[in-house]
Amino acid sequence: MRIVFCGVGAIGSHAALLCRNLEATLVFVDFDRVESKNLLAQAYVKPSVGRNKAEALKLQLLNLHGVKAEAVGVRVTRDNVAALCGGADLVVDCFDNRDSRQVLSDFARTTGKPLVHGAVSADGSFGLVRWDEHFVPDAEDTVGQATCEGGAHLPLLGLLAAALARVVQDFARQGVRRNALVNLSAVVPTPDA
Repeated sequence: MRIVFCGVGAIGSHAALLCRNLEATLVFVDFDRVESKNLLAQAYVKPSVGRNKAEALKLQLLNLHGVKAEAVGVRVTRDNVAALCGGADLVVDCFDNRDSRQVLSDFARTTGKPLVHGAVSADGSFGLVRWDEHFVPDAEDTVGQATCEGGAHLPLLGLLAAALARVVQDFARQGVRRNALVNLSAVVPTPDA
């Protein structure tokens, strides 16, 4: 199985670490570089600062037993999404902006590729794990609005990453597609609609 994580920041880096037990090749796609401020909320260590996030996460995971990981340090666009995600058995959206989520959604709906989204609300009060057929990317107050910076929502992000990893594992092992609403009080499985 080939699982492509698009965006390996606060949500994606932690969710990917929690999927390291799967019999799968984990592919990380992210154009961004690790900054010192990212060490608060993302699964990177000091030697990762300055590296491409996808490459840094791959290097960390390759230190663990039996993990197969690949990295692609580019931005996902309409021009390259098929090349980056076409060979995936599952695409996992961990982006933090509407435009990139929409690119993945359009690709998945056109090709029938399984796509699950992990997203946190702008105010950090809840998170969602939703299969593409049940997900609509929210508009942003400001284009590229960051919601995961500074570690302010770290407990929620950790819970969301764990719920997303569980959904990925259920799909990889059983083909089951579950959705979830996540807040600091609970992780609640939700109906498909």
